[in-house]
Order: sequence, then C-alpha cells, then structure tokens
Amino acid sequence: MNAGTQGPPSYIELLRSGELERRAKELSGQLAHCRLCPRDCGVNRREGERGVCGAGYSPVVSSAFPHFGEEPELVGTGGSGTIFMTHCNLRCVFCQNDDISHGGDGREVTPEELAEYMIALQDRGCHNINFVTPTHFVPQIVTALVSAARRGLSIPLVYNTGGYDSIGTIRALAGIFDIYMPDYKFADEAPARRYMDAPDYPGVIQEVITEMHRQVGVLETDGEGIARRGLLIRHLVMPGGLAGTDKVVAFIAGKLSKDTYVNLMDQYHPCHRAHLFPEIARRIAHSEYDEAVRTARKAGLSRGFQG
Repeated sequence: MNAGTQGPPSYIELLRSGELERRAKELSGQLAHCRLCPRDCGVNRREGERGVCGAGYSPVVSSAFPHFGEEPELVGTGGSGTIFMTHCNLRCVFCQNDDISHGGDGREVTPEELAEYMIALQDRGCHNINFVTPTHFVPQIVTALVSAARRGLSIPLVYNTGGYDSIGTIRALAGIFDIYMPDYKFADEAPARRYMDAPDYPGVIQEVITEMHRQVGVLETDGEGIARRGLLIRHLVMPGGLAGTDKVVAFIAGKLSKDTYVNLMDQYHPCHRAHLFPEIARRIAHSEYDEAVRTARKAGLSRGFQG
C-alpha cells in the first residue's frame, strides 16, 4: 500500500529519547542467560557457552552487500543492504545456506564493525539494512544500531527471520525495526518436528507474526514503491503440501489482514540433508505451486505473489 511521504525510521526517535541505548543494555544483559528464542537454552554466552544455535558472544557475519534478489519493494534501484548473520536456531534439514546456518561460516565482528557495515551499505545507496537470521544476535545488533544511528544511519531496518523467535524478543524490538519479514514455514507440529526439530514452531510463529503485525501493520511503500514500514511474510511451498499452505494463508487472511504481503515462494529444492527424507527429496511441481496460489487467492490474499 502506498503511504506517500514517510518520515525517518522509528529508531531515530528512540535514539533521541535515550530509549534505544536502554534497550540495547537490557537485551545485552540477556546474553548471560540466553532466552532470545524459544529454545530457552539459558546458556551464558558472555562466558563463551553456546546453545542450540551455536552462537557465542560476538556477532558473526557471513557477508554484507547490496542484494538485488530480494522482494522488489526492498530492492528498488539501490538494492537491499543485506547482512547475513551466521548460525541459526532452526535445524532445517532442507537448509539452502547450511554452510552459514549450521556450519558457522563467517567472521566474528565487534558491534562497532557491525555499525560500519550498516553505514557503508547506506552510503552505497541501499534502501534498507536487511538482517538475515538475526534472532540470536539481537542484543549485538541493537548495540551496533546505537552507534550507527549516532553516525547518521537513517534508512529502515528489516528483520528477516525464520520466525522462531521469543515473543519477548520481538516485543523488545518495537520501534526499532520498521519492517519485519518472517518465514511462515510450517502450519503443523509433525512436519515442524521432523524437518526443523521445532514441534512448537506453528504456535510460536502465529504469536510472533501477530505481534509483528500489531507493531508495524501491513506493508507501506513510498512514492517510488520502496518499502518503508510493515510486515512481509514469506512462505515456501513444499512438496506434497507438507508446509500446510492452506492453513497458513487462512491464518494470515483471517487473523491479520487480507492486505498482508505474502511471498509464496516456488524455489524449493532439496538441499543439505533433504535427500534423507524421500517425501521432500524433489522439487515442487508447477501444479503444486499453482494450487498454492489458488488457495491464497481464495482466502482473499493478493499482495506479494503472482500466478
């Protein structure tokens, strides 16, 4: 939805009031007994302990660059300033970035270096700063944001997550991220358990995206069609309907808004350990994707996908 002229990102006001720095300190305190995600590991990451995600104290970055393969509303003409964070709290057997998410491929950086990445991407003309898989590094990201905002960062932040986030973490980010982009991977417990080792994921993601929607609403764009604020949801169509697309779109349309931006993705292909699971060891058929689109349209959704 075009919102016309937009003001600065909401974190600017939090910086001016001192609230951003207060949140950074509060979140950093959680690293001594980490419960940033539903794994609820309770490890002391300040002392180098690591939980399910594999992350320690220092943020780890795999890459940072202007990305032109994201949603058009994020990319525009200057690209989305994408910062890929290493490690992940989900154990997806079909992970397309397993060298990063599971293998830990990346470089440890300080919060000040992370702030420099943000400023550099803004200077290169990116429309936003897009943190990919940020959940386990939220305290370090917010700490870096304090520095970056003081140095002139003034473009929206994107929270690009697998959706397995603690509701407390998402609430603590109110007014910091103007754009949320969660995956909605599975609607049912059995596949969430089998393919991600997260049987509680369906309940978690519904609570998480409801809170995200409460904070930022449906996607709003400026006069050039560039996202300024709002919720984008990604849903990967899986072989055999295993993702529960019918339930996913019904929840979004019924509980959030029929104006919600939903990217129905057709690019599933077997990666990582997917070959060990015969039912997902293949690409989806064109007919499966077409059926997903029809289901979404029947539910009243229309933004974010074609077909």
